[in-house]
Amino acid sequence: MGIMNTLLRAVTWWNGQTLNTQLWTWRHGVKVGEDAQGNVFYQTRDGKRRWVIYNGEAEATRIDPNWHGWLHHTYKEPPTDNPLPHKSWEKPHIENLTGTALAYAPKGSIRQAQPAERSDYEAWSPE
Repeated sequence: MGIMNTLLRAVTWWNGQTLNTQLWTWRHGVKVGEDAQGNVFYQTRDGKRRWVIYNGEAEATRIDPNWHGWLHHTYKEPPTDNPLPHKSWEKPHIENLTGTALAYAPKGSIRQAQPAERSDYEAWSPE
């Protein structure tokens, strides 16, 4: 790990775990599991506190709903021990893409590469 990465970890929290979080995890954390995106989930030895170390940017929408329920004590057992049943029509979890180039843009949006041709109005031009 380079000096720049260490400095970033010391002063920012959105680029992964900070040095304090790493120390806390090392001293008190018990690894519970990992999700498909490489996020790692921990809890204290008594199970009262739960947290996640993100694999990359700390973005809450990157957490799968199953793990989200476990983090917030909705489910006692983690998805690695007791996975939730899924319906055949459920799509895989994706993070919130709002504000990114991959965000949804409906037909006719100015964000589309080729905006739809409109024929329901006529542009005004001064005489």
